[in-house]
Amino acid sequence: MIINILKDKPTKLFVILSGIFVANALIAEIIGVKIFSLEATLGLAPTNLKIFGDVYNFSMTAGVLLWPVVFIMTDIINEYYGMKGVRFLSMMAAFLIVFAFLIFFWAIRLTPADFFVSSKVNSGVPDMDKAYQQILGQSSLIIIGSLTAFLVGQLVDVFAFHRIKKVTGEKKIWLRATGSTLISQLIDSFVVLFIAFYLGPRIYNPNGDFVWPLSLVLSVCVINYIYKFAVAILLTPVIYWIHGIIERYLGHNKAAEMKQMAMNN
Repeated sequence: MIINILKDKPTKLFVILSGIFVANALIAEIIGVKIFSLEATLGLAPTNLKIFGDVYNFSMTAGVLLWPVVFIMTDIINEYYGMKGVRFLSMMAAFLIVFAFLIFFWAIRLTPADFFVSSKVNSGVPDMDKAYQQILGQSSLIIIGSLTAFLVGQLVDVFAFHRIKKVTGEKKIWLRATGSTLISQLIDSFVVLFIAFYLGPRIYNPNGDFVWPLSLVLSVCVINYIYKFAVAILLTPVIYWIHGIIERYLGHNKAAEMKQMAMNN
């Protein structure tokens, strides 16, 4: 039975795209706790952008490395499997992200072996268990913010994609794919950071950790979006490349049939 399913090209393609989509969404959530400097990473001088009266550089969440891939996969799945396909995968990805963090929650509460705590002292980590807790034990507010941004962004991406396609038809793949991504990424960039780093800590902050001022939140939102905007434009040729691979794999007639069904749904 499984062999027969995998012989069906549309089904096999959906499984492959689903795996890439879910894996990237989950990994992006896990690595997103880190804020990194793009200029320092690339060995460049600080850009010193003046935003809202203050000077900022490209300090971004590590999750931005993968979210453009997630939104490209959204558009590809949307093209061939329609809104229902994207909604199904979005809800499944959200469920698996919550499941992963529940497992992290219990894992960090396991009593560590004595040797584990001091196992990386020579590498500059005095307490491995605390490091483990800080990396995997992201606050619930960050998770709530990120999942909210993810689901809202996905819904907006799907809606914008189909609205643009109804106007342009099969032409201008770049417009519906890149355009819908730019719109959804704008919402995603602001929602997650506002909930996780501005609203959340003002509601619940038992350890008295650093609370981001509104100007910092907005500036990082703008910087994250500038990066995502640039990446979305740069990845436009990749979208055409992936479309070409899929068209050759499915065959022109089957691909056209699937795209028509996706629009009707």
